[in-house]
This record gives sequence, structure tokens and C-alpha cells, in this order.
Amino acid sequence: MSVLVFDLDGTLVSSMEDLVATLNVVMTSAGHSTIPQENVANMVGLGAKVLIQRGLEFNGISWTDETIAPLYVHFLKHYADNIAVHTRPFDGVVAALEAFRKDGWKLAVCTNKAERLTHPLLATLDLARHFDAVVGGDTFQVAKPHAEPVHGAIHRAGGEIGGSIMIGDSGTDIDAARNAGIPVIAVDFGYTTVPVRDLSPDRVISHFDELADAVASLKS
Repeated sequence: MSVLVFDLDGTLVSSMEDLVATLNVVMTSAGHSTIPQENVANMVGLGAKVLIQRGLEFNGISWTDETIAPLYVHFLKHYADNIAVHTRPFDGVVAALEAFRKDGWKLAVCTNKAERLTHPLLATLDLARHFDAVVGGDTFQVAKPHAEPVHGAIHRAGGEIGGSIMIGDSGTDIDAARNAGIPVIAVDFGYTTVPVRDLSPDRVISHFDELADAVASLKS
């Protein structure tokens, strides 16, 4: 059984406004400056701790694991309490997921967002029902771009690596798919420092309406 493995932020959902708001609450509470959204777009994808680290670096502040720890706790609390103020699925996501399920695909989420945030977000947006497995950044000992979370998502969904496909928005997802030995489709509307076309994914789409054709072309 083949599995479609989806990244979350910047792929399935538009979450930048809520991520920016939470990061800036954490930054200002610690006495630092807010960070413009266009800068945060280049910081996401590797989990909240890395987002905080990059936020401190933007402010010219050095950090250690010890100084990050209380900021991380604050981030998790505030974000959990405000997880879907602005966050919504991208246009066409729900229809695409429903169509793939009808066609017999298994579906999984593989994100670097912590499980404690991923599950409530999917539930709040009524997306959880579409997925056979959900893997967060802390589900395994390593996160994307390692292969283990991708393989874990496929196996937990009841599928096999052969024939499965990754869908993501960044170099982290593309590298994870390559490491996992599966093809990857990139969306060009997500959060990345480098245009995804420059990272040589197998296919690039600009809307979820295009996903079925892209998947079919990789299966033929």
C-alpha cells in the first residue's frame, strides 16, 4: 500500500501569522525586538527550538540550550493557546485529501512540529480525520531531514516505502524524501529560504488542484 506523506506548515496549512505572533510574544517578553513576518518565513521548518534560536540570532543575541529552555516553554504554551487564530488549510487541501482517500491512498503527516502541537492543530482544523498516521518532530529520536520520521510515517500508516511519495515545501522535506528513498513533490507557496524549483524536487505544484496529476505522473 502506497502512502502520501505530507509536511504540515507551509504545505498543508498556512500557519505563518500564528507562528510569527507567538515568536514575537516570546521575543518581546524576553526584552528583544519583534521580527517581521518576511524574515520569519526564512526561519521555520526545523521546529520551535530552531525558530527561537534564529529569532535570537536575528536580534544579535547569543544563546545556549539553557537560555533557550524557558523561551521554548513559553513558546509552546502561547502557541498551544493560540494555535489556529489565523491558521487555515491552503486552498484545495481538503478536497485533495478526500479524493486521494477515495482512490485508496493511505495518508500521513510528517512534520518537525512537536506532537503536542501537531495533534491539536489538526484536530482544530478538522484535518485529523484524513490521516492514517501523524509523526511529529519529537516522535522519533531524529527529525527531518533524517529518513526515520518519513519511514515511520509510512509504516504507521500501514504502507510500504516503495510507491510512497513525500509532499513538502522546503529543502528539509526534499532532503528527507531523498534520504528515505522516495520521490518528492514540492509546493511553491510554502516557507523556504531557497525557491523549491532550485532544489530539484521530482515535481513542483502551485495549487493542490495540481497534486493529483503530479502524483499520477510519478506513479506511471
